[in-house]
Amino acid sequence: QVQLVESGGGSVQAGGSLRLSCAASGYTAGSYVVAWFRQAPGKDREGVAVIYFAGDNTYYADSVKGRFTISQDNAKNTLYLQMNSLKPEDTAMYYCAADPFVTIRRALAPYDYDYWGQGTQVTVSS
Repeated sequence: QVQLVESGGGSVQAGGSLRLSCAASGYTAGSYVVAWFRQAPGKDREGVAVIYFAGDNTYYADSVKGRFTISQDNAKNTLYLQMNSLKPEDTAMYYCAADPFVTIRRALAPYDYDYWGQGTQVTVSS
């Protein structure tokens, strides 16, 4: 049974940094496609960053390129999202997601991910 548990959210001023963590269990580390999504009130869930399997490839939404970094520690089976230069528009609930396989074309869309965490809130004030 796959379980994902996020942590690390909080409140920060614009320009600040946060690191989110997602502790995974129920599958072999490095064998899934894992991703971070976010959802602001009244908006659709959007993909932020994806990492494929053992870290072979990463993909980012244009809105976070150069500011966010996705990584994973396979020894701990933990996914991270380092967020720098945060902006008020980054305010959202952040979720990690996992699936045995998602095509690259759909990697930043939520539809093909079978497993989701409960989310962690990130609030950026101006």
